[in-house]
Amino acid sequence: MQHQPPIEQQIEVELTPDVAEGVYSNLAIITHSNAEFIIDFINMMPGKPKANVKSRIILTPQHAKRLMQALNDNIAKFEQQFGKVTEGAQQGNTIKFAMPTAQA
Repeated sequence: MQHQPPIEQQIEVELTPDVAEGVYSNLAIITHSNAEFIIDFINMMPGKPKANVKSRIILTPQHAKRLMQALNDNIAKFEQQFGKVTEGAQQGNTIKFAMPTAQA
């Protein structure tokens, strides 16, 4: 019996207009169990005590690791082209927003 190489399949990916608009997030909370990683993307607004989850992505541990590797690779490429990405100064888990001084 002769071993045949696997046949490559192409997957057509469709990006619908509503998804193409994207969802802005400035905070992500990651939790995990033994079977999955859950990433909640949140948009926090200054002066608002409540922030809503805008999107939740559930991944297998294998896909979470591939995502981490892909992000690391893309950040390295971004930094080569545009310079180092610096992390803002944060104390603990508190995010501080710079608010402009009100003027009349």
